[in-house]
This record gives sequence, structure tokens and C-alpha cells, in this order.
Amino acid sequence: MTEIRVADPIAWLGGRLREPYIQLIASQLLIGAVALAANIMMVRSLTPTHRGEVALMLQVVYLATQALLLGTERSFVAAYHEVPPAAAVRAYARLLILPFLAGAGAAAAYAILAPGRLSPGPVVIALIAAYAIVDAACLASRAVAIAIGRVHDFLAARVVESILLLAVMALLFLARVDSPEEWLAAYIVACLVPTVGYVAFWLRLPGGGMDDQNRLVRRQGAALFPAAISNMAMLRSDRLALPVLASTTALGLYASVATMTELLAWPLRAYADSRLGRWRADDRAGRLRSRPIVAATALYVLVAAPLLAGGLYLLIVPVLGHAYAPAKAVVVPLVIAAGLYAVSRIVLGLLVAKGHGTLVSAAEIAGFAVSFAAYLLLIPGHGIAGAAWGSLLGYGAGLVFALVVSRVAGTRTRAGVS
Repeated sequence: MTEIRVADPIAWLGGRLREPYIQLIASQLLIGAVALAANIMMVRSLTPTHRGEVALMLQVVYLATQALLLGTERSFVAAYHEVPPAAAVRAYARLLILPFLAGAGAAAAYAILAPGRLSPGPVVIALIAAYAIVDAACLASRAVAIAIGRVHDFLAARVVESILLLAVMALLFLARVDSPEEWLAAYIVACLVPTVGYVAFWLRLPGGGMDDQNRLVRRQGAALFPAAISNMAMLRSDRLALPVLASTTALGLYASVATMTELLAWPLRAYADSRLGRWRADDRAGRLRSRPIVAATALYVLVAAPLLAGGLYLLIVPVLGHAYAPAKAVVVPLVIAAGLYAVSRIVLGLLVAKGHGTLVSAAEIAGFAVSFAAYLLLIPGHGIAGAAWGSLLGYGAGLVFALVVSRVAGTRTRAGVS
């Protein structure tokens, strides 16, 4: 009896650790820890102005990545469930061929035709285009890993990526490299190697074919594409607005804190993405209960947010240096904003599972519109504080809109309205 009592908890824990959402959350926590370490090395090696230039290039990459994916990341997971690895990789590759070619062509055309005052130069454009394609492939591999039930492979790839990124950035840090382009190249190398490796590995795994759902993926992706772009714009437009309305130095200060406060939402976003397929199945079976899920999410934010805010406020100067002391002013609003955003990821994930992609897009667009208007009004007079409060207003508006439309959609469903 004693052996059973000892073995059962171990078996239970082992089973829980193999759950896809646990592995996705682990990968997000790993990426967050690496982002924190990378941020510290960058701010210790670069001036706030050069740190701002790196942040600006990254924001352009992240927006371009969503344009290349065309909203298919979540729709692929919802449409394909427990499918053969090689078939899933080929299916997603067919979705990405044309966007990748169009993106590369657009980058080349911009490098050739853009006026000198509006162009950062061919090297920077090439780096941004290369990283956007690599990052899109990485996010696609995440969706594939969820669909084929091999999230542990994605977690392993992210471990390799983290080791590579830390190793390359440590070399740049020790060499006191102050070129923003070389720091961006570190991201490309670290992301490219494990992504290519695991895609090649999946293609070699045995398995049959599957029904082609790409038409459905494209259609649902088109409905979710405005949501993906609006969400990314809402997340990144503050970084794009700051250099224009303030300075790249202000962006460097702001990004040093925003990079860390985003960690609050990453576990919940990973959880929502990993549960899309199961939530959709539960919804079709009539057993999906949204309120307990949202309530647990809110409780997590209420506990974690004060801890994160207190830690950041106390550690900014000792860790980042005195040059970043003004960034302490944006800790509290950015942590609150991250908490609101975290809850919205769960609410919108539930809407995606219920097939309300258009409502998800509407919520993301509403949040982006409010945040962008707030940036235009607040950044010129208040700098980084204006950007932080603009983020809080935008994320809050997006969450309120999501809650309202979720309630309306639930009422219509119960009333039998299609």
C-alpha cells in the first residue's frame, strides 16, 4: 500500500507535466526569462537611444510577422487536431508560401524605391525581412506542435533557442558591441536553427495523410486576421509612436520596462492557445463553462500583478543602471495594463473556440483604436508615462468590449439565435 501511495502522486504529476498547456506555459516562462536576461545585457551594452533602435526594429518585425501569418495561427489549431506531423507541416507550408514570397518582394521593393530619409538602409531592411519570415515560421511551428500533439518538441526547440540566444548575446555583451543590427542578428540565428531542425524532424516522422482543411483555415484566418493585426498593433504601436512623438531614447527607457511587464500575460496566452481545440470540442458538446475560467484568470492577475510591480520598481536601477531610473514612472500603469491584457486573452480565446472570430476582431480593433488615440493625445505632453497610460486605456477598452460581446454572444446562443 505504501508503494501505491508514493507512486500515484508521482504518476499524477508526470501526467500533468505532459499536458500541452503546461508545456506551452513552460515554454513561455522560458522565453520570458531569456527575454529578461537579453534585455539586461542589451541595456548594459547599449545607450537608451540604441536600445530604442533595437526595440523599434523588433516592433516592425512583430507586425510584419502577423501580416505574413494572415490570422492562420489560431485557426490552424482549431481546424487540425491530433493530425500526422508531416502532413500538418506540409499543410501549413502551403499556407505560408505566397505570404513569404510577397513579404520578401515587398522588402526588396522598399529597399530599392524608398527615399533615403525614410529608409534605414538595405542591411537593416534585409535583417527585418529575414527575422519576420523566421519568426512567422517559428509561430507556425508552435501551431503545428499543438495540432499534432507534440508540444514537448516545441518546448525542446525553445530550450535550444534560449541557449543559442543567451550564448550569442553573452558574446556581444562581453565584446561591448554597440551596433543594434548585430543584436537583432542574434535573434535571427537563435530562432532559425531549432525551428528548421524540428520541422525537418517532423517531416521524417511516419504517419498517413489527412483531410485538407486549409480552405477552412484561410476563411477563419481571414476573420481572425484583423484581430491579429489589431492585437499586435495595440501591443506595439506605443513602441512605434514613441520615436515619432518623443525620441528613440524614450523608447529605450520604455521598452526596458515593457519587455518585463509583458511576462505577466504570457502564461495565460499560452494556456488559451493550447486549449482552443478542447474548448471548441467542449462548446460543441454543450459543456464549456466560461465563467470559472475567466474568474480563475482574474485571480491569477490579482495575485501576480502586485508582486511583479513591486519587484520591478525596486530592481530597475540596481539591475539596469541609473540611466534607466526614469523608467520607474511607468511600472505601475504598465503592470495594470498587462493584467488587463492577460484576462482579455482568455476571454477572446473562449470566443475563438465558440466560432466568433468576427467578434474577436472587433474587440481587438476597439482596443487598438482607444490605445492609438491615447498615444497621440498623451505621448507629446507626457512622454513614456503617456505611452504607459495609453496602453492601460487601450487594453482596458479591449477587455471591456470582449466581455460585453462575449456576454451578448452567450445570450444569443442560449436564445437559439444563429
